[in-house]
Parts: sequence; C-alpha cells; structure tokens
Amino acid sequence: MTLTATAEATTQPTPAPVGETATAPSAAAYATAHTPVPDGLPDVPCPREVDPGDARQLTRVFFERLRSLEEGTPEYQYVRNTLIEMNISLVNFAARPFRDRPGGPENEDIVQVGTIGLIKAIDRYELDRNTQFSTLALPYITGEIKRHFRDTTWAVRVPRRLQELRTQLARSTEDLTSATGRAPTPAELAAHLDLDEEEVREGLVAANGYSAQSLDAPAGSADGREPAPSAARSTHSLAETFGDTDQALETVEDLHSLAPLLSGLDERTTRILQLRFGEEMTQRQIGEEIGMSQMHVSRLLTRTLGALREELLRDD
Repeated sequence: MTLTATAEATTQPTPAPVGETATAPSAAAYATAHTPVPDGLPDVPCPREVDPGDARQLTRVFFERLRSLEEGTPEYQYVRNTLIEMNISLVNFAARPFRDRPGGPENEDIVQVGTIGLIKAIDRYELDRNTQFSTLALPYITGEIKRHFRDTTWAVRVPRRLQELRTQLARSTEDLTSATGRAPTPAELAAHLDLDEEEVREGLVAANGYSAQSLDAPAGSADGREPAPSAARSTHSLAETFGDTDQALETVEDLHSLAPLLSGLDERTTRILQLRFGEEMTQRQIGEEIGMSQMHVSRLLTRTLGALREELLRDD
C-alpha cells in the first residue's frame, strides 16, 4: 500500500473475482467510491490524471473547502486525499534529480518518501498567504527526500558535517576534473573550497562509507560492476586480496623460543627428539636404534617434553 493510501484508507477494497487482475485503486478513487463528493466541489474521479494547469486551480478550490471541514470526517478525508493525488506530480518532479543516484533507493521508494513531504506541506499550507501551493510543497518534498538519503542510504554512519562535505567534494572534483583534465589532489580541493587540507582528507575518507562494495566484486572494479570479459579472467575478487592470519607464524615464534632450550640438552636426548619428531619413528624403533627399552625411551621423552614446556610457558 502506498503512503497516500495509508493516509486515508483503513478498509481494504473488495478483491477482484477469480480470473481477473486486481488493481490497487488510488486513495482519492477509493474515497470517491465510498464518500459522496461534498457540496460545492467538482467531482474528480481520477485526480492523478488531472492536467497540471487544472490541478493548480482545483488545488485552491479544494484548500478553500478543506479549512471549512472538521478534521477526521469523511468529507475532510476525501478533500485531503484528493489534494494528495492531484499534486503527486510535484513529487515526481522533485524526485527526478535523485533517480539512479549511486547507493540510493529505487525510484518508487523515493516517491514514497517525497509523498510524506507532500502530506506535510498540505497540512501546513495557509491559503490566506496567497502563495502557490507548489512554492511551499517543493521544499518540503525535496527536504524529505534529502533527509531520507542522509539518514538511511549511508552504509556507515558518519557525522552530518562530513555527509555535507562529501557533496561539496563531489561537485568540486567534477569542476576541477573538467578544468584540468585529471583528478584533483586534496590540496587543490582544499584551495578550491577554502578549507584546510586535513579536513578535505577527512571528508574523502568519510565518503568511502557512503556505499559498501561486495566482497565478491572484482578487485579492479571500484563501483562493483563486472569488468570486461577480457579482464575478468585475470581479476581476483576483492575478498581474495585481503590478508588473513597466518597460523604458521605462531610455529615460527615457538621454534625461535625453543632453539636455545634444545641447544642445552645432552647428545642422547637430542638424538631421541630428532628420531621421534624429525624422522617420526615410534618409541620401539627409537629403542632399537639407540639400544634401550621402549619404556626407558617413553620416560625420557615425557621428562624432556615436560621440562621444555615448562620453560616455554615461564613468564620472565
């Protein structure tokens, strides 16, 4: 259900018969079907299809009637919803510059958010000021859309100051790139915006939090799109370029700590350790190799390994 429908309808329309396609009626069409048109108002069966020029004249007529009705009555809801439907073209107009913005919502979501601004403008419009309704409505609609982008479309939340700085940096980068034929440096951006270079660098870093890139995206694609087929064969995914914890590093540290302890062992014990862990011989084979019983080999290994472990774990 759209926002405009939510604003007025609590009763669901009758489902379409089996075999027919159900279409969601507009808020004003639903109200018209269930609420008589108040006296003195023209019947507008399809408010969304009203010509913009006629909509401006009808809007004033409906506003004049709206202020004479009691809020919450069926007649009030009919007039208010018809105003929303007739002026939905203002939302489409204000949403146009925000379409296809990287990391932004779908166009339908932008229109829904803009409709909230339209409803707020209708509730705050004062007919006695003798100004066009669009003069008030467009700033409300645009402000609501911008607020939505600011609060919901950032992958990582950053201070509002840096969010606004990102927009300034994007515009300045485009201007300087057109003028110089290359990407500007932070120092050039700082001079262009009359800002401190450190502040510009902070804004550039914060801009990376606007949208998140998939770990499966090719590492050579900054916007996450697939590369050309010729490049796809030689390009790794972003995840493959990230480092990971090397478990062998702990082994290197242990061996480095163990080396001086091994150098202090006698020749027979060193030989037993070499046969057991170097050549992976069993205790019986070690006993046969150096001429002692398996039990004696087991006792030597247990005593030696315990002493080495104790030395390694000692806190100096």
